[in-house]
Amino acid sequence: MQRNIKGILKKTAPPIIIVSMFLVLLLADVSGVFNFLELKTYDFRVRLFADSYRTSDEVIVVLLDQPSIDWAVQERGWSWPWPRKAYAELIDYMNLAGASAVAFDVIFSEPSVYGPEDDEAFIRADRDFNRTVHTVFFSSTWNSVYSWPRELDTKTFELSGFDPVISRYNLLNYVEDAEERQIGAQLPIPGLMNTAGAIGNIATSLTAESDRIVRRAWLFNLFDGKAIPGLSAASLLVSGSDMGIAYDEKARVIRWGDYTIPVGKNGGSLLRFKGGSLDKYWPYSAKDILQSAEVYANGEEPLLPPEDFTGKYVFFGLYAAGLFDICSTPLSTVYPGMGVHITMLDNILNDDFIRESPAALAPLMSFFVIAIMVILVLYSSHISLTLAGSVTLITIIIGTGFFTYYLGYWVPIVFPLSGAIFAFLAASIYKYATEGSQKRFIKSAFSQYLSPAVIEQLLANPERLSLGGERREISIFFSDIQGFTSISEKLDPSKLTELLNEYLSFMTDTILDSGGTIDKYEGDAIIAFWNAPVPYEDHAARALEASMACQQLLTERQDFFYKKYGCHLLTRIGLNTGYAVVGNMGSSKRFDYTMLGDAVNLAARLEGLNKQFGTYVMCTEAAFTQAGKTGSFWGRKLAQVAVVGKQEAVTVYEPMPQRVFAEAQGILRRFDAARDLFYQGRFAEALPLFQVLASEDKPSWYYAKQCEYYQKHPVAWKGFWQANTK
Repeated sequence: MQRNIKGILKKTAPPIIIVSMFLVLLLADVSGVFNFLELKTYDFRVRLFADSYRTSDEVIVVLLDQPSIDWAVQERGWSWPWPRKAYAELIDYMNLAGASAVAFDVIFSEPSVYGPEDDEAFIRADRDFNRTVHTVFFSSTWNSVYSWPRELDTKTFELSGFDPVISRYNLLNYVEDAEERQIGAQLPIPGLMNTAGAIGNIATSLTAESDRIVRRAWLFNLFDGKAIPGLSAASLLVSGSDMGIAYDEKARVIRWGDYTIPVGKNGGSLLRFKGGSLDKYWPYSAKDILQSAEVYANGEEPLLPPEDFTGKYVFFGLYAAGLFDICSTPLSTVYPGMGVHITMLDNILNDDFIRESPAALAPLMSFFVIAIMVILVLYSSHISLTLAGSVTLITIIIGTGFFTYYLGYWVPIVFPLSGAIFAFLAASIYKYATEGSQKRFIKSAFSQYLSPAVIEQLLANPERLSLGGERREISIFFSDIQGFTSISEKLDPSKLTELLNEYLSFMTDTILDSGGTIDKYEGDAIIAFWNAPVPYEDHAARALEASMACQQLLTERQDFFYKKYGCHLLTRIGLNTGYAVVGNMGSSKRFDYTMLGDAVNLAARLEGLNKQFGTYVMCTEAAFTQAGKTGSFWGRKLAQVAVVGKQEAVTVYEPMPQRVFAEAQGILRRFDAARDLFYQGRFAEALPLFQVLASEDKPSWYYAKQCEYYQKHPVAWKGFWQANTK
């Protein structure tokens, strides 16, 4: 009954966690909980990519900056504010150049302090050019008019299909704070108002979001029944663009001739900002324009020739300290307000607005993210895999948000990211509560005598605690300390235990670090294997590398053991690669994860066979050859030998470090020749060759003894060395 309940919980828990987490987070998203963080992650994307976009060559910025003010005082005798004939000169030069439009981000709402003639000069220039854009500022706090002047006949938009969304653009519906004042309009003086090609709205504050940051711009605003264009759109209108625009509700875009302007839920268009200041548009100083106009009128070569402005959309604004208006954008809290209008025009001309993703995308992404994360946590067998998968999933979410922004889309990050984080926490808590106790028991019960790799396998698959095994190719390791009995007789028990622990610790660490599994310890002997329970294609190479590393570490520690314990430690190692049965062996109450089979016995025999050849590492040809497929190893073919209890011979090798192998080339070549004579039964010929090498090479010394033996005791030669001891 208990098992059935656990089984039902295991099947139903994932969908319950997935659905419940999704519904909670969906409610949070609908309630606006994620809005602030999502806006901040969006702003970071804007800042990250702002300098990587190219600005439009059709947009020109002219700034009345401090150098222009200083120049005007010195050269023209103009104090601030400038006389409006200065702007007339600028308009005349742009008219001469054939500029497409000149938009002023300045409100000339009061008559000139220099008198009516000064205003008339400006009005005359406007009338001659007929493509000037003057400004209107919509606000609830200014002393403004609350209806559009009936006599004003400038270009405004003619709307089609806007009925479903018209309220988003109607300024008369907007109120601010508790005063609830109606939105009013502050317009230029009548003369400029009537000669303007269009009147453009410059109130960027109307598009600011809940955190007072401007990320969008409106193509137009509806005021007193008139569709008043923004400053950027007005520039296009006066240059000849159609006045008719249509709203495509399905595509959520405004279609305006060849232009397509995507709009969001509040009617605004997400701007693709291109740089943190107006410098990205290579702004001109107003003094340079005026100087060029003066020089050109005198028939001289100007600094800025008229053709530089032919067909360009010119924006004029104040940029001296204390004069220009600022607003908060994702790029800066002191961003020039004119920059918003310039960016809007740039985006229209290049058709590179940021488009909002469909409303259903974030919930859909979040659902799949939650599902993937829950499945990953509940069904992953290793914490490292869970963490790696979780980090990968989170990286994909964040990377998708940034990459899609670069492509021109705002794909939400915070909702799906929250789904990933909270799903991870919820699934982890559930997993800990339901499976943690079992895993803690397994770790506590088996950590003392099973390798960490085996424990991880048991944690992932507790059913493996049952008895049984599988046939698998493994690489098998046996080691034993030479003369350990004599060493143990010289040390007291505590010192002997300390010595043995020192030795077994670094040997064991080396084996485990290479992916090996410790089978057991038998006194000073270590038995280990590779490729079970954790599979490794290069298990033979791992085993051979670990064996050579163990010998190297032991050599490095000889002085330490001698000084501390008064002895030198030499270890013999036997290696084999072959098929064996691995698994849990024992009784139903007590068992070990171990190995059985002839391949295991052969490795054990090779460890002892080292004594008959004077070697310290010996492996079968199978181990040496397979290791060589995935690594670089050096050594010599040592013998054809039948171990104790076997009638069939195997080929064995003596692995050695590359340096030793290179230094012993002369000896090894002569050894190979003598060895071949020996196995051909030509003992008399092999003996003198081995005797020459015997003083330098231990295996040659043992071979010489064998040659002498067979010469004195002739036998029917079998063609291999018959081992007579274990």
